[in-house]
Amino acid sequence: MKRLPDILDKLVETVLISIAATTVAAVFALLAAILDSNTTGVNGIFGYFSRGIATLFRNIDVAAWSMILLLSFGQSVLTGYFALFFGSFGFLTRAFMESIDEVSSSSVEALKATGAGYLSIICQSVIPASMPQLLSWILFMVETNIRHATLIGILTGTGIGFLFSLYYKSLNYSAASLIVIVIVLTILVIEYVSNYVRRVIL
Repeated sequence: MKRLPDILDKLVETVLISIAATTVAAVFALLAAILDSNTTGVNGIFGYFSRGIATLFRNIDVAAWSMILLLSFGQSVLTGYFALFFGSFGFLTRAFMESIDEVSSSSVEALKATGAGYLSIICQSVIPASMPQLLSWILFMVETNIRHATLIGILTGTGIGFLFSLYYKSLNYSAASLIVIVIVLTILVIEYVSNYVRRVIL
């Protein structure tokens, strides 16, 4: 139990990195999804370019991103952050595009008929109508990233994953087991909170 404060400190670090990476990725993913969506998409090279980038990021696993980024940043928090960011951006862009496409085009057409501009249509119709689904995907991504962050921490030497690797390699199995229990309990709590928030917003 003497190691519990250190474990909780690393757990908080892992959770914060996951939330930060997901939040920033969600902002960029929303912009890319709006430009690529069938409802709000912008025709042109930029739309194809952003779609291609999102597809590339989505098809590379976060563990692979960690290995790639280790060559640039070494074992650091930045490596774990950008690995989660790239993976989140690719997944959320696709999820956001589908959510936006599900929005009824009738409201968009009605606003266009009144002479509303592109930004007005986005802010007054598309985003408000799809916001519950967008938030649901963001919550799902936070859950997923916390699980991924544990594995990434082993590779990048950060967070609770690094602490687990350290204890396991030093044959301190009691401390390593405690970390596993803490991770499982944290994931269960976050999943419960996430499911509750989804029920409220959907």
